[in-house]
Amino acid sequence: MAKSVNKVILLGNVGKDPEIRSTAGGAIVANFTLATSDRFQDAQGAWQDRTEWHALVAFKRTAEIIRDYVKKGSKLYVEGKLQTRSWDDKESGQKRYKTEVVVFDLSLLSGREEGSGGGGGYSRAASSSSSAASFDQRAPATAGAPDDYAQSAEISDDDIPF
Repeated sequence: MAKSVNKVILLGNVGKDPEIRSTAGGAIVANFTLATSDRFQDAQGAWQDRTEWHALVAFKRTAEIIRDYVKKGSKLYVEGKLQTRSWDDKESGQKRYKTEVVVFDLSLLSGREEGSGGGGGYSRAASSSSSAASFDQRAPATAGAPDDYAQSAEISDDDIPF
């Protein structure tokens, strides 16, 4: 069988507060939308913006992070895969389909002042062997921070490996 890839990478803003629910087994599920924008020139040469809305779903620990730190307007970097599910409409009996991004990795890019509710450094990556999470609560770096760090680090020539 030939190799295939199903990977989605999105960088955008949350359209409305995520919808959080639980499955019968107690797992948390988060559904939300993410807006991405493209800029292009129309036939007259004027720049136009086009917004694309993406449906996203997250499960378990990722859904808990979304519940606690994501709200309308939050800027997110998301990695996941496309998945299409189908069901029979109860009213019409017709088959319905929905394609959504199943979120595997999430980074919050908004700061507290931008409404994400959390410090902008959360990143969660799921792997087959573990579900490691890290949360960086440091304030965003200021323009002079690298120089301040270099001054306080006191690195000598003996510390350099070459």
